[in-house]
Amino acid sequence: MSLSVNEFPDQEISIPFLRALFHNFPNGNFQANHLMSTIHTTDQLGTALRIARKQLGLTQPQLALAAGVGTRFIVDLEAGKPTVRLEHVLRVINALGGELQLGGLPYTDSEGVAEGADHDV
Repeated sequence: MSLSVNEFPDQEISIPFLRALFHNFPNGNFQANHLMSTIHTTDQLGTALRIARKQLGLTQPQLALAAGVGTRFIVDLEAGKPTVRLEHVLRVINALGGELQLGGLPYTDSEGVAEGADHDV
């Protein structure tokens, strides 16, 4: 199945729309890959996101539209540019159906306060 950005000129492509669109990809079921990637560099992040995009059969312009960012941002992100905006990176990860998890750091509650931490300002 091919999807062109021009097919949705005045429409925002939402995450549920993408999931519904690709529900039969690649082998009958749309399933997130629950394997975790350990990322230490911007190049590794770009590579991981490029692989995820291609596995979903999306072009860079299609992902940009789904994430609400520019195509140039996707190009830069996949190339490992170290100065991209974190807010936009999170949008791209979300658009791909992924999530960002931090490991090795103290657990924080829903308000961002580490358990047992002093409340220094």
